[in-house]
Amino acid sequence: MARGRIILAALFALAFSACASRPHGTLIPTHQLAPGASIVDLLVVTTREPDPLEPGVMFSGERGRGVHFADIAVSIPPDAGRVIGDVQWPQAPTPDPATQFTTVHADVLSREAALAAFNARIRKTPKRQVLLFVHGYNTRFEEAVYRFAQIVHDSGADVTPVLFTWPSRGRLLQYGYDHESASYSRDALESVLQALQRDRDVGEISILAHSMGNWVTLEALRQMAIRNGHIGSKIENVMLAAPDVDFDVFRRQIAEIGIRPSVFTLFASRDDDALAASRRFWGNTRLGAVNPNAPPYHEVLDRDRIRAVDLTYVASSDPLGHSTFASSPEVVRSIGMRLAQGQPLKEGQAGVGDQLGLVTAGAVSAVGGVAGAAVAAPFAIVDPATRENLSEHLNAAGQSLDPQY
Repeated sequence: MARGRIILAALFALAFSACASRPHGTLIPTHQLAPGASIVDLLVVTTREPDPLEPGVMFSGERGRGVHFADIAVSIPPDAGRVIGDVQWPQAPTPDPATQFTTVHADVLSREAALAAFNARIRKTPKRQVLLFVHGYNTRFEEAVYRFAQIVHDSGADVTPVLFTWPSRGRLLQYGYDHESASYSRDALESVLQALQRDRDVGEISILAHSMGNWVTLEALRQMAIRNGHIGSKIENVMLAAPDVDFDVFRRQIAEIGIRPSVFTLFASRDDDALAASRRFWGNTRLGAVNPNAPPYHEVLDRDRIRAVDLTYVASSDPLGHSTFASSPEVVRSIGMRLAQGQPLKEGQAGVGDQLGLVTAGAVSAVGGVAGAAVAAPFAIVDPATRENLSEHLNAAGQSLDPQY
């Protein structure tokens, strides 16, 4: 046991050194707004234990009994004064809303009050779209809240945001506890998905899961498919960002879930240091670290109709390469906005890159050659139609497709 803890510490100490100084108690309401600041109002569903004693925490990393609900409004400073893709954490008990994220209000709700608040918001949302976010390992409650608020704001998603947060202790050496807590929460997440599917006011559901959050998400979808014979018809997008899931286990999960064309999108990177550490711990390939172009992964993803986006060559503010989906301005704007706005990746003549607005003939010809392609497509889309279209544009210009694509 001690040896295992030492190995785990060695593997993750470097990978998560950036988390040494972490925010705490940031959910104390300020009830203040700054000129030009934006407000993101989140509905929260959690299996965490409430923490009414420590100010600004609300929910701990311990496993709660049942499901709890909250309504939290986060103020985000004007874009001119912040870096898109980053969370500007409060640095003082009374943070400045002009330069830092702040909590405007934070209220624990009953189930009935949460449902009423959700229905009131979804009815005002264009196309009545829900974006459900499931965070990953080593994430405190307030970190999940602020990160999701950043994603919603920076993506420009016109949706009703719902955060599902499970009991992560937010501690480096609690990886095993976190993994079991994710499993502990799969029934609750399935119940949320079933309720959203039944709600007549909901038009479309998009799911964005990160890291270990993909485990509880895939397990909940698997249970939903077994129970109903299929996953909900309103679930149009399931975005798997840096999934810390065994690749072979994922294949079994997808087999139970069933194939629905273009519902699943995988965001993978071979430069993800956190998943490299996870592989050393588990002893097998993590889904989020595969090369979607290489066998056997390409064949499996193609067979199961999983769209794949390769983020290996994308720069972001995350030194680990584990949160590129949220910390790269290009990715969070170009992918998050379009998927969250209810533009599913449908099959057809156009490739995924075209549908995301990343690869167009005009963009390539206007900027010129390979340089234009790099601007138009800052990351590789692993999709035959997109590759074919991009190749045609480059061939017409006397260029060739870079091997990374």
